[in-house]
Amino acid sequence: MKKNNITLALAAALTFGVSTSATAAGFQLAEYSATGLGRAFAGEAAMADNAGAQFRNPAMLTYLEGTQVSTGAIYVDPNVDVKGELNGKPTEAKDIASSAVIPNFYLSHQLNDQIFLGLAFSTNYGMETELGGDFEATMYGNQAKVHSVEINPNIAYKINEQFSVGAGVRYVMGEGHFGAAMGGQDLKYMEGEDNAWGWQLGTAWQINDDNRIGFNYRSAVDLKLEGEASGLVFDMMAKQKGGSYTGSMDLTLPATAELASFHQLTDQLAIHASFNWTDWSSFDKLEANIDELGTQHIKDENWEDNYRFAIGSTYQLNQALVLRTGVAYDTSAVNDDNRTQTIPETDRLWLSVGAGYQVTKAFTLDGGFTYIFAKDASMTESETGLPGSFSGETTGNVWLLGVQASYRF
Repeated sequence: MKKNNITLALAAALTFGVSTSATAAGFQLAEYSATGLGRAFAGEAAMADNAGAQFRNPAMLTYLEGTQVSTGAIYVDPNVDVKGELNGKPTEAKDIASSAVIPNFYLSHQLNDQIFLGLAFSTNYGMETELGGDFEATMYGNQAKVHSVEINPNIAYKINEQFSVGAGVRYVMGEGHFGAAMGGQDLKYMEGEDNAWGWQLGTAWQINDDNRIGFNYRSAVDLKLEGEASGLVFDMMAKQKGGSYTGSMDLTLPATAELASFHQLTDQLAIHASFNWTDWSSFDKLEANIDELGTQHIKDENWEDNYRFAIGSTYQLNQALVLRTGVAYDTSAVNDDNRTQTIPETDRLWLSVGAGYQVTKAFTLDGGFTYIFAKDASMTESETGLPGSFSGETTGNVWLLGVQASYRF
């Protein structure tokens, strides 16, 4: 399978579930900036700390003077286990997700008093999970991955002192795979890659000097992951051994929306909040379109829309040092009846702290830390043509640590 010429390790080892509990729901990533990490990403669509603000709302570019650059990375350490019984026999998979470093880069430029330009390199989606060979229920899925990199140019227009609008195009480069195995042999394995376009629109309303509301909508991106399939199931259908079959798998990265607010209560203290929605109901199943074999069922998902609620605060301790904190709650994108071992998706509670230090008038350093409690959740796996069933639960937690450097020219 050919590889993209531009490959950034932005989503390099995140799970299909609880490291997604480290992030947002499903295989969605929230970690676009270490600045926002310190407040649990509360109020992002209404805040403009640095050039990274455009990734959550391009209209916030109108709050960034001159030319600004911001870059950073977030380290994610998920601890995820799946355990249960396969036909009455206990089995367990530990640490199904690896740690990862998720980098980012942003650039903004004020063209004049009304027009602002921006460029973002980051990601909204990524995951990877692998259940080891000692796990007995790998016939229902033993590995899954989605990696994406996004290039996002933006433009914003300041209508007047109260209202701003912004828009951007999104070029998404994605790749992924899914597999199931039994007895150490692949039953089904499919991998592919594709590049696709999306867009985003944002608005900002400066109600008065102390209160602001922001809204952003990001479109769905439809990927057709073209590549190869292999495995015993496909070999049996093709009546051969060790075959490799060209084909594709459709995968939609869902639409999202955020409504956020910012309120300056005193000269030192501000509070901010966000309500997020993700159209995960568009993710109902995985199917492979194999050239020689036609449409082949891979996995039923039956996800539902999810919601995220976050509230945070910012305290300006002195001229150089700002302190941040936040709490958030992510609802699961799948119910108990449809949760699977390769997607151990569950509710998540975020607790975050962070700080920013103005090293010079032009240079700022930010840091953030988050600990995520993932709710223990049950799951049941069965599939037509496979004997018995798996019944178990997923448990886990995640911690994240990020740094961000920003410079104003």
